[in-house]
Amino acid sequence: MLDKVNKLISDVKAFKTTSKEEIEAFRIKYLGSKGMLKDLFNEFKQVDASLKKDIGQALNNLRNSATNKVNELKDSLEQNTEQQFIYGDLTRPSEPIELGARHPISIVKNRIIEIFSRIGFNVSEGPEIEDDWHNFTALNLPEHHPARDMQDTFFIETDPDILLRTHTSSVQVRYMENNKPPIRTISPGRVFRNEDISARAHCIFHQVEGLYIDKDVSFADLKQTLLYFTKEMFGKSKIRLRPSYFPFTEPSAEVDIYWGLETEVDYKITKGTGWLEIMGCGMVDPNVLKNVNIDANVYSGFAFGMGIERIAMLLYQIPDIRMFYENDIRFLKQFKSVL
Repeated sequence: MLDKVNKLISDVKAFKTTSKEEIEAFRIKYLGSKGMLKDLFNEFKQVDASLKKDIGQALNNLRNSATNKVNELKDSLEQNTEQQFIYGDLTRPSEPIELGARHPISIVKNRIIEIFSRIGFNVSEGPEIEDDWHNFTALNLPEHHPARDMQDTFFIETDPDILLRTHTSSVQVRYMENNKPPIRTISPGRVFRNEDISARAHCIFHQVEGLYIDKDVSFADLKQTLLYFTKEMFGKSKIRLRPSYFPFTEPSAEVDIYWGLETEVDYKITKGTGWLEIMGCGMVDPNVLKNVNIDANVYSGFAFGMGIERIAMLLYQIPDIRMFYENDIRFLKQFKSVL
């Protein structure tokens, strides 16, 4: 009988299956009310007293082995079922997963942020739905300034004091209200203007505006900052500043870079001059500083602003601004970036 029990222990340990039905049949065979262990223990009563110790230990070992085997197979089956439920059929061959690409606007925006972060500029953000004070009044735009005309701005019909921001300068106003100089920040974001949509213009576009306020800030500091940016962004080391007008800066200037005339495209985008306008800038008007409770007799500063779409169109030679908003996968998948 001892040899029979040891043989059954070996069979139990060798048993393998992934079928729920086979596991249950195995349990009934050995551990059921009419199973083999029941019969063996009945036989055990007739065994000679001198053999009972060894055979009794073997029977207990068989019962424990059978019980452990059933529990082990059930746990394995439940684990495999759970994994298959979560991941599907694990035996299927894997399929290649295509990595997405960043939108060109995001690539250029992140590149601009990275360049200015090297010289101490942080990033500030604000609401896209603005009030008159932050979007116009605080920026030295009088009540009847042309920029307030309904042809330029999306006003909220139920409240003429609320509008979709026309520039991210409103973020700079909010930042100056809540932070004391020295201030060094850039404000990227989406802006809205009531303009006809064409290949070169859109009613929705993105800007990055910069602001630096501190003691003894001069126009020379502004020029050096812009020269650094154009070298890093475009690899161009030649810029020029043309006198211009913005209500919130005085003096004001348009910034051009010398793009060159090496190709036919260069002639086209620079209209044969080699020069290309990329942004506006100027020294912050003292009235703006007063509006945000900064002492204009102690502090001065400069500001600049550029359109992200315009920069992206230059870098990637994109002929139509509308392509940024069509979500054509054939267009978007061309752009790769680690930023």
